[in-house]
Amino acid sequence: MPLVTVPLIGNAASSPRSRLLTLDLRGHAFPFVAGQAVVVGRHGDADAKPYSIACSPEHTAASGRLELLIAIDVPGAALLASAEPGALVDIDGPHGTFLFPDTPGDHRLLFVAGGTGIAPLRAMIDHALRRHASHRVSVLYSARRADEFAFIDELRLHALDRRIELHQTVTRDEGAGWQGLRGRIGRREFETVLHEPASTLCFVCGPPSMVAESVAVLRALGVPDALIRTEQW
Repeated sequence: MPLVTVPLIGNAASSPRSRLLTLDLRGHAFPFVAGQAVVVGRHGDADAKPYSIACSPEHTAASGRLELLIAIDVPGAALLASAEPGALVDIDGPHGTFLFPDTPGDHRLLFVAGGTGIAPLRAMIDHALRRHASHRVSVLYSARRADEFAFIDELRLHALDRRIELHQTVTRDEGAGWQGLRGRIGRREFETVLHEPASTLCFVCGPPSMVAESVAVLRALGVPDALIRTEQW
């Protein structure tokens, strides 16, 4: 669709290193598939950048809003991350081939996120829970520190309601307050969440090294290449 200019109506801290931006589509139809991205910048800014859409198509259709998770320490993100409500934003898209399929079949679903890689996976998880509620969903989420898990209250509520299986791990937090798993996502973590390797549809999004390591472990544990979908940020 052609580029559209819309107002920013929300800019809130999602974690110490990320912001959740909410854009008012002003009635513009904006069809997209869970997992896709948009190229976004302040109105008139030539240095627009791609960001995954962090909400499901169903959420956008009902609310008329689009949500983006912005890592504030990424080069070039500061101008957008610091925008105040009322600022105009240019959106181009949707783009990308990291998609939740129209028909996921009878597969289990596994979502593996590193840092702000949770953004497109959050869109997919919400879409799956709305449209494919009978599917068993597992989420493996890694962050540097315990306070850097975006959308964690939402995910924990889904887990409490037994809608998803949620596992978290931190990689750099040495504080005594964190009682969960520590270290990079590896074979141990995948063995915990991968119940049926040959029939689990896996979505992995995060830093390139984390994505590459995750794919290698998934393959080693018996997940077919055709069932592994990846995106790197």
